[in-house]
Amino acid sequence: MAGKEDKVILTCTVCLSRNYTTHRNKKSSNERLELKKFCKKCGEHTLHKETK
Repeated sequence: MAGKEDKVILTCTVCLSRNYTTHRNKKSSNERLELKKFCKKCGEHTLHKETK
């Protein structure tokens, strides 16, 4: 990995399953990452939030 990128886990806000992992630069953004992603367990697009 280059720079200060850290691996983060995205969790579905509906069923709380940990579906996705991604990288983000913690120096440039302080807020937690929130993305709409497809949840395989729910079967629909739901909001996924970054967990520790």
